[in-house]
Amino acid sequence: MKSVTVTGRDRVEWVEVPEPEVGPTDVLLKIKACGICGSDAMYAHAGGIPPHEGATHLGHEPAAEIVQIGAETTGFAVGDHVVVDTMRFTDGLLGSGGAQGALTPFVVVHDAKPGVQLKAIPTDVPWDAAALNEPMAVAFHAVNRTNPAPGAKVAVFGAGPIGLGALLGYRRKGASHIVVIDVVQSRLDKALEIGADAVINSASEDVAARLVELHGNAPSPIVPGDPPGTDVYLDAAGVPIVPQTVSRIARQGATLGIVAVHKKPVELDFGSILMTELTIVWSMGYPTEIFEVTDDIVEHWDKYQKIISHRVPFDDALDALALAQTPGAADKVTVVFD
Repeated sequence: MKSVTVTGRDRVEWVEVPEPEVGPTDVLLKIKACGICGSDAMYAHAGGIPPHEGATHLGHEPAAEIVQIGAETTGFAVGDHVVVDTMRFTDGLLGSGGAQGALTPFVVVHDAKPGVQLKAIPTDVPWDAAALNEPMAVAFHAVNRTNPAPGAKVAVFGAGPIGLGALLGYRRKGASHIVVIDVVQSRLDKALEIGADAVINSASEDVAARLVELHGNAPSPIVPGDPPGTDVYLDAAGVPIVPQTVSRIARQGATLGIVAVHKKPVELDFGSILMTELTIVWSMGYPTEIFEVTDDIVEHWDKYQKIISHRVPFDDALDALALAQTPGAADKVTVVFD
């Protein structure tokens, strides 16, 4: 069978790999959908991930159907629809330097256990929505890291997949008002469609002034001016102006979460941050959230499905990678299988 594989620096190709064999404690998955992640481009640019440089199989956002079960495996049934914790495979991280990737027709889960590598979902959840489970876990971990109180007022910078996933996560956590901020109007329109209370186009609007309009202000004897009453800010954009803006406008005691990847150092004014006592937290991966977010996807898959901008057949998976890497061409690309 063919697998999408990094074969060298900035080179991704189809590579023939053997169909996996199923042992007595294993489960065989037929991949039904797999999202394209920004990290796939990073792996390709680097030429792969040790110890598989030049042979890194891609695909770590899958949804799948169980098609074969080992004789000693319990807790699963052939035909189960499942989402996957790609970080719990015993042969390495699926699609991120391990022995297998999910941009291929079949994947074997060695030593499979319910609730460890796999979680069953209802069969009426569309495959493409189910394949969002992994990136939405990343987004939900970011939400958890910012620890929003019930009724919190939230501002999310960046209306890409992680920002929109965080919007849904903050709603799940009981935020009272969520604003999404971006420079692309079509992304902001989608945020409103998914459930944002308001949006701000920072290319044409004053972010601080609009947040005061939306969240009121929070006067303080320590912080000068009338800062917005926003409780939580999340940087899902990854551009320096975001943390710089938040550190300048935040009220005393606000929280800033960083989930975006910043590719260059960011200069911040620690003097002004000191006065606000701004809490800055960082978010990476999903230590516990991979299956915590699943129930919300099952219940609201129609909202999550709106995050997907492009669906590409598996046979055109190399084109899907190229599309996802083209700035401004797509928001979330998902590869779909027959």
